[in-house]
Amino acid sequence: MRIEQLQAFLAIAEAGNFQQAAKKCGVTQSTISRQLQVLESELGLLLLHRTAQAKLTVGGEIFLPHARKICQEWETATEELADLLAGKQLELCVAAIHSVCSNYLPPVLQQFCRDYPDVQLRVTALGSDRALKVLKDGMVDVAVVMNNRFFTASPEMVVDVLYNEPIEILMAANHPLTEHQQVPWSALLNYPQVVFKDGYGMQRLVQERFSRQGAKLKAVMELNTLDAFRGVVRQGQLIALLPKSALIDAYTDPTLAVRPIASTEDISAGSITDSLTEMGLTRQVVLVTTQDRLQIPPVRHFCKLVRELGQPPVDLVSTIRESAVMPLG
Repeated sequence: MRIEQLQAFLAIAEAGNFQQAAKKCGVTQSTISRQLQVLESELGLLLLHRTAQAKLTVGGEIFLPHARKICQEWETATEELADLLAGKQLELCVAAIHSVCSNYLPPVLQQFCRDYPDVQLRVTALGSDRALKVLKDGMVDVAVVMNNRFFTASPEMVVDVLYNEPIEILMAANHPLTEHQQVPWSALLNYPQVVFKDGYGMQRLVQERFSRQGAKLKAVMELNTLDAFRGVVRQGQLIALLPKSALIDAYTDPTLAVRPIASTEDISAGSITDSLTEMGLTRQVVLVTTQDRLQIPPVRHFCKLVRELGQPPVDLVSTIRESAVMPLG
């Protein structure tokens, strides 16, 4: 059964003859007659009497309201899809990690609202793994997260790398590790750590690095907000491994200190050293959506703005560091 056949039946029933119905549908009389015949053949009964004035049979009377409802639903569906392709989307939902929401997305969000004032923009801060899951489940349109190839490897996913950023160490201003300009990896093993909760890509990244080094992560607390990390760390010996963009506020806080992880370290302490291993830790931040969503103008435009207007955290941190040491007066 095709929608054209239903439309032909409705046109004949409303016009009362085949000639006027064919004119209304923009087809020949023989075409509309054939469409009705095929429909009646599929249903197994006549819908119209072939008389001077086409009249409904008993079966046609029963079928008429159903045909109208189906055609109305079809018309509504095609109008909504046309609106979608024309950019008339009611809302656009974005999931992003906390640091991206705070530092990377603000200029993007402002420009998008100017460009699409009728689209309700909804942004939710989530951990990377959770954000990618809700994207895969169709609950959001775009995710800006730390890459997790377990979620992004499927063919329908579109992944754009935005930037790579180093992981650094947050600690109290009087912490013993502040004596290092760059903290050796081995020194990290001596101190308990605060980590992100399960479902956050950072926890997975740190756990994997410790496992690869054959070391045990002394995770004594799990948190999920940057304010909580700063509040806990400034109180004592706890440290936290966080991405540079999450440490922006810490650079101007006199109660906190930030140190990079040493990029190389002798893995055979006390021996002659030509055997060095890269120990620096970075995370990759990506923009993720799906192939079908990129066909929708607001989604496509939002992704374009993210690539063009988002400010990499390295630039932000450099600006803040410079302003923090700028002399007064």
